[in-house]
Amino acid sequence: MADNKKQEMAYEEVVTETVSKTEKFFEQNQKLVTWVLAAIIVVIGGYFANKYLIAQPRAEKASVEMFAAIQNFNAEEWQVALDGDGNYAGFLEVMDNYGSTPQGSLAAHYAGVCYLKLGDKENALAYLAKYDASKGAPAEIVNAQNLGLQADLVADGGDLQKAAALYRKAVAASANSLTAPYYLKKLGLVEEALGNNAAALEAYQRIADEYNTALEARDIDSFIGRLK
Repeated sequence: MADNKKQEMAYEEVVTETVSKTEKFFEQNQKLVTWVLAAIIVVIGGYFANKYLIAQPRAEKASVEMFAAIQNFNAEEWQVALDGDGNYAGFLEVMDNYGSTPQGSLAAHYAGVCYLKLGDKENALAYLAKYDASKGAPAEIVNAQNLGLQADLVADGGDLQKAAALYRKAVAASANSLTAPYYLKKLGLVEEALGNNAAALEAYQRIADEYNTALEARDIDSFIGRLK
């Protein structure tokens, strides 16, 4: 009975941490996220321009449209960022026009975030899943965010096993001190809710050992202590 009560409490905690705080990362790190996205667009735009001279105008146009959509995203005009403002395309049109390019893939990711902000979780998950992971240090942060947001939405739907798998992928996507400890803590909470205390303890211990200066490390000893 005590174990059942403890597991029920762990489930309630994971719901609080993963569902109600799904957008917390973007609220706290929006400027960084935007800088990372801009850096990726510049890099991939240059790559296509150098590799395919014929594709240069198309790559440049895709980047311009993405920047316009990002400006609306930063202004928290979620619907305009999705649909466009009459002068420039939104994320959805960028996807339609440049879906096979890295710009189109990034548009899918940010379309998913917009839908999440608008409360449309079904479309949020669908569009986040259309994103193809990119290579390079800046892109790794977006890769991790994408997987983490998918995990949040899956956890919201009650599939904690799948959520745990996605959180593990989010952690593995980037070892940076911003996203890794953030998703390690969520992974630990999900594992606790599933009754996998050893896996939860391992996740918490990694925060303490590898990311001891991260925000998530401030109270991690209490999470470790309750499982020892």
